[in-house]
Amino acid sequence: MGEILEFAGSYWWLAFIVGPIVGGWIGGVAKYNERRRRDRIELERVRRAPMHPVAPVQPPSAAADLADRDRQIERILGDHADTDRRWLDFELDVAKLIDYPLVTDMREPLTQTFHRARRVAEGLRPDAPAALRPPGALERYREAVRDYEVAFEAAVREAKRRAQSGFSEPERRRLQSAQRLMALAESEASTPAERQSAYKQARRELDGLIALPEATTDDLERRIAGELEA
Repeated sequence: MGEILEFAGSYWWLAFIVGPIVGGWIGGVAKYNERRRRDRIELERVRRAPMHPVAPVQPPSAAADLADRDRQIERILGDHADTDRRWLDFELDVAKLIDYPLVTDMREPLTQTFHRARRVAEGLRPDAPAALRPPGALERYREAVRDYEVAFEAAVREAKRRAQSGFSEPERRRLQSAQRLMALAESEASTPAERQSAYKQARRELDGLIALPEATTDDLERRIAGELEA
């Protein structure tokens, strides 16, 4: 015991070196123990917490697929109807057809393509939208409608670009005369006799120059006849 005290008395200065080391070690042990205690508490809390199963990601249902396809069908049917309306506005306007006769000239390649595309699209138009639900049906119909839209735009654009340039000067005068006569035939201010006479003269002026579509003449004659009867 005396030797230990003698050693401690001789080397008292070691306390300044060893003391901080020992103190740091003791502090480190205390912190480590505290972390372990907190970890055990957290682990126990997790173990006791109720489990909430994660809902698996569900693939699109058949009902959702069908609803999406029906929306596509509705959209393409609308596009078809819209192109029909644009053509009908053109087809039933005699003045436009006289201004841009190329639209009805079946010798013109773009006009042929347009009318062919229109017939194809019409042939694929379903009686009921549900007929386009089977695989491939909607895709074929959509392609036909797109071809119809593009062909119509191309034919009208070319007809407006060339207008009446393919006719001689005397033929253009006949076209202008026919346009005036058609306006008279459609005018409600004209007498029944004037309207009938104007229509017949207009058809004679157009003979050999422009072949008006059947729908155009039917519509015009129906309107004239109906107003005359009224």
